[in-house]
Amino acid sequence: MQGYFTDKRVLIIGGTGTIGQSLVSTILQDQPQVVRIFSRDEYKQFEMQQMLREHTNVRFLIGDIRDYTRVRRAMQDIDYVFHVAAMKHVPACEYNPFEAVQTNIIGTQNVIQASIDSGVQKTVFTSTDKAISPSNTYGASKLMAERLISAAQYYGGAGKTKFAAVRFGNVMGSRGSVIPLFQKQIVGQRSITLTDSRMSRFMMSLKQATELTIRAMTMAQGGEVFILKMPVIMLQELAEVVIEETCKERHISSSEVSIEEIGIRPGEKLFEELMTEDESVNAFEFSDMFVIPNQYIGKRIYDNAKPAPIKSYASNNAPIITKEEIRQMLIQNQLIISNNEMVMS
Repeated sequence: MQGYFTDKRVLIIGGTGTIGQSLVSTILQDQPQVVRIFSRDEYKQFEMQQMLREHTNVRFLIGDIRDYTRVRRAMQDIDYVFHVAAMKHVPACEYNPFEAVQTNIIGTQNVIQASIDSGVQKTVFTSTDKAISPSNTYGASKLMAERLISAAQYYGGAGKTKFAAVRFGNVMGSRGSVIPLFQKQIVGQRSITLTDSRMSRFMMSLKQATELTIRAMTMAQGGEVFILKMPVIMLQELAEVVIEETCKERHISSSEVSIEEIGIRPGEKLFEELMTEDESVNAFEFSDMFVIPNQYIGKRIYDNAKPAPIKSYASNNAPIITKEEIRQMLIQNQLIISNNEMVMS
């Protein structure tokens, strides 16, 4: 993948978010001609400007994906687009469903139309495991956005923009992640809130999420969904590890910290699914990922791939990692540190 963006023009929609910032840092290593960061948060843009002030090829654009005209203008002369903007907080989407529709569905259609109208080479959209058999507004809106991305491939016309999607699990340490929340609760309240001890989740590091998104860009032939194989954790065990390590660092007795089980919130599920059994029928498998091609477009050939096993890929039927493996994941990604300094994500 190294050198893929050299002398290219890249637009990152939602570029001030956790994934967006990581994409920017990675892409800049390739010395692109320009990276445009498009978002509606001027303060986050200001902060990024301070961090990236030595880079003369970065541009910051204020705008909202709900505004087609602004999106179209941002894409002028762009080669590659990463669409990572979304309303993604489950309760916020439940209480404000049409706002989620306007951002996650209509906004995605704006990105699609602007990509086609601007002659962009490739556009990659980031989706979520919550889009599979959705039980909440957020998941349903992202599922519809996925469908729009796939459909765009065959109504866009031959030789036009190539579209693809990636499905994420939970990204460790991202904004809104449960890990920094647990840490704050331990230090401030000596108690953490856990929705349900039976809950399992797919977990990926920020580096893995970034690499998957860029790999999807390089591999996309049009209309695919890319899914990283990732560890499954039990939320109860994650909580226990964060308690143990945070208490060790802060010189707090772990016996002082209680776990309060508060029940599943509206729209939440006990487990998540990244690929359905029906999707697996047409999917390809790599050693580290699955690819679901768009079956309406024709045959796709992927080097070193084999047919995927016909079964769902869900957090209740995939191998669960141990507490010690969870601990090592958190330490390796600097979300907890087992010496005299704790990095708060």
